[in-house]
This record gives sequence, C-alpha cells and structure tokens, in this order.
Amino acid sequence: MTNCAALWIDRTDINITRQVTTELPELIDGQVLVAIDKFGLTANNVSYAVTGDSIGYWQFYPAQDNWGIVPVWGCATVIESSCADIPVGDRLWGYFPMASHAVLTPGNIHADYFVDVVEHRRELPPVYNQFRRTKAEPEFLQQLENERCLLFPLFMTSYLIYDYLIDNEFFGAQQVVIGSVSSKTGFGLAQMLHNDPEVTQSVIGVTSPGNVDFVKGLGCCDQIVLYKNEAEIDASVSTAYVDMSGDARLTISLHNHLEDKIVESCMVGGSHWQEGGKVGELPGARPRFFFAPGQIEKRNKEWGPGVAMVNAMTASAKVAALVADDIQVQWVEGSVRLADHWAALLDNKIPPSTGLMVTF
Repeated sequence: MTNCAALWIDRTDINITRQVTTELPELIDGQVLVAIDKFGLTANNVSYAVTGDSIGYWQFYPAQDNWGIVPVWGCATVIESSCADIPVGDRLWGYFPMASHAVLTPGNIHADYFVDVVEHRRELPPVYNQFRRTKAEPEFLQQLENERCLLFPLFMTSYLIYDYLIDNEFFGAQQVVIGSVSSKTGFGLAQMLHNDPEVTQSVIGVTSPGNVDFVKGLGCCDQIVLYKNEAEIDASVSTAYVDMSGDARLTISLHNHLEDKIVESCMVGGSHWQEGGKVGELPGARPRFFFAPGQIEKRNKEWGPGVAMVNAMTASAKVAALVADDIQVQWVEGSVRLADHWAALLDNKIPPSTGLMVTF
C-alpha cells in the first residue's frame, strides 16, 4: 500500500486547510499510480478554488464532506501500472491533485499522451483530462519541466485570451485594459499583444504601486495605471477590458468611467479574490466569464483537433523565454510549507517576480 499526502481546502472558506494522509487502494485493471514530484502554485490555483463549485474544478479530484482538492499543473512518474500500454517509469505532465500521488485510468492512449477516462471526469472539459507523455515529446520541451508546471498553464490561457480578442477583432476596441497585469496570465497576455506587429491596440496595465517597477521592466504595456487611478485611462477610446483580478470594485470603477466605450468585459482570474462580489448592472458591455476550454473547442472545430493547444504551447515557450530572468523560482517542500504558502498566496503576499514550485 502507498500513503498519499495531500492538502485539502475547505470549500466554504478557502483560507482553511487540512493536511491529510490516506492509504491508496490496490490498483484495478487499467489503472496506473503516479508519484507527483513537482507542481506550480500560482493565482491560477486560487481561481480554481474560488470557482470550484460554479465551474466544477472540485470535481476532478473529489475529497470528503465540505473539503476539496485544488487541481495543479505538474510532473509525475508512473511508479506502478496495471495498464499494459503505460509502463512504469513513464513521465507525465498534466492536471494533478495538490498531493503526492494520484491514481489515473488511461484511455485513448497515444505515443505522446493519454486521457484519464475515470467515470467522474467524463463530463469535465477534455483539455484538463489529457496527460502528456513527455518522453515522446521534443527534447527542448523535456528540458522545460519547471516552466511547464509554473508558466505554461498561465501563458496558454494568455494565448487563448489573445486569440479570443483577435478572433473577435477586439470587438472594435482601440485599447486593451488588463486588470492585475502583474499576474503571470496578465503580463503573458500583454507580452503577446505587444509583440504582435499586427496588433495596433494600445495595452494598458492596471497594477499596485509595489508592482509598477516589475511591470515596467517587462516592457509590455503602453500605459501603467495604479488601482484607484482608473480615471487616467482615456474614456474617449473604445476599450476591451480583461480582468485577471476578480476585483469587483475595479470592474465597477472602469465601467462607470468608460461607460459605453467598454465594448468587451472579460473576467478571467481571481488574484484579488477577496474583493470579488456582484457588480450589478453596469454601463457598457456586460461582464462575462472567459472559459478557456470554450475557445479551444471553437478552434478545434475550425483548425482541427489539437492545433490551438500546439499554438498555445509554442506561444507559452516564447514568453517563458522572454521573462526567464524576471522570475525567480522558489521551492516549497512538504504539506506544512505548502499550507503556509497557500495562505500567503491568498493574501497577495507572493511578489509577481516569484514563481512557487512545490514538491512533497
């Protein structure tokens, strides 16, 4: 028997955590047991917890009673297999639980990936159920494990928002305002817009005073605006707003300032989840949640299966290379330290220049 260490989160109050050790059952035919040796911890994981019930993130790795397990992007090794096509030693990258081990049920098996076909995941978005078999991938990707855990999931979301804006011709906007631009998904989007010579829209990043120098150093914004100084944004220009913060005050302020000049209002993240809440009726485009798998599904129909993900992975690698010197990786070992850093993440005490990598 293998013991699995995990950090559970109270679904009714995500500040409350519980360190849990359970004994994993014997594998049944077709299953594999993996040891999760590292995963990234970012504001993206906070968003998963905040929307765990409404979007369904708690369903990927169910826990007991009112507890939930936050999904994370990480790397793992198959240490036991009852699946003939997945050998012990296979290396995986994908959507794992915040834990030391996981049991998967591989199906739709290919040389470079498989899909977890366990019953409770069948109705969940396919993109989260696919696990890459990295030994079959190009060598350069195999050398980017930390970046794939920490940055790629965020920058892939950045790419899908970037693609969504282009796909819709920016909804006629002449400027893009990014709330919490210091978040990794935020500055990833800003970099992609800034680096595309065909994008003529100006990029405006909203951030806090302590993050201004970091954002300036990235060189991806045409204008940087501090929180509560939203009136500095030109209200005569049509605007697409992308909210990485989940800050209701910011959304209300921007809509009231720009009024009908907000032609798109897209909610993505929750870096300021404590300031969340209902925004009520607002001038301009109605705020709506951006669901990345929806854009992937649309592009799969238009471009063919997998093309959008390849494009997102390529774009992520490019941005990761650009910001490599701006992000310092900090390793977090064990569930006790993980709980401490989860609390710090919730309190916005992790600077944008720090990337948290966790190992049990």
